[in-house]
Amino acid sequence: MNTIKAIKPGPKPKKPDGNPDLRPRVNPENKPKHPKLKPHVHKPGD
Repeated sequence: MNTIKAIKPGPKPKKPDGNPDLRPRVNPENKPKHPKLKPHVHKPGD
């Protein structure tokens, strides 16, 4: 039986210098915890 593996298994790891990868987005309610991440905003109708 074949197993399905996720293409993206989880969040991006921190960079070697210790800073988090800035590609992920953060929801507005979690923005205070992660001030450097870009906000994740849905377009109307999504």
